[in-house]
Amino acid sequence: MGSVGSTTELTTAREAGLVACRRCGQVEAMSTSHCGRCGGKLRSRDTQSLQKVWAWLIAGIIAYIPANLYPMLITDSLTHKSSSTIIGGVIELVELGSVGIAIVIFVASVMIPVGKFLAIGYLAISVHRKSTLNTHQRNVLFDVVEFIGRWSMIDVFVVAILSALVQLEAVATINPGIAAVSFALSVVFTMLAAQSFDPRMIWDASKGQA
Repeated sequence: MGSVGSTTELTTAREAGLVACRRCGQVEAMSTSHCGRCGGKLRSRDTQSLQKVWAWLIAGIIAYIPANLYPMLITDSLTHKSSSTIIGGVIELVELGSVGIAIVIFVASVMIPVGKFLAIGYLAISVHRKSTLNTHQRNVLFDVVEFIGRWSMIDVFVVAILSALVQLEAVATINPGIAAVSFALSVVFTMLAAQSFDPRMIWDASKGQA
């Protein structure tokens, strides 16, 4: 006996006239203004999502500039005092033969932050233009940006560990430079930009919703 195949299109909560509370997850009718459980204000989409994304992203980019221009580490010994930037530290590690560590620092401090800037900017622009291209791929890209965000502080962790361990009193001391603070701020701002982005807006354009 043959069977006739049929295709079903998934219906979103918005299309069904439902909205979920962002605080407790309670589902209410779209016409409801406040959650019946926690009293929070209900809204299907964050209308200011893109403004928040751009504000945090620009702040992250601005903080990232001094993070590369100023010293990340300041080494003070009996004979001399030296400082190194992120790129300078990578070059020194390569010259000392620690290529593996240099690659990790370069990826975590340069490639990942720049990649996150470009990815978040691309997602925000595509949503603003209501693009219907590569909808699934853009959602995957957002998931990747959120996933790697937790590893973006590895350079700051290295500086903190070195500062805590290499304190040899009169022999030498290692202290974090102003770039460490700038880099940490850049990472935090970028993470806030990613969290401010509402990924549901990626699918709205494909559904013809504003």
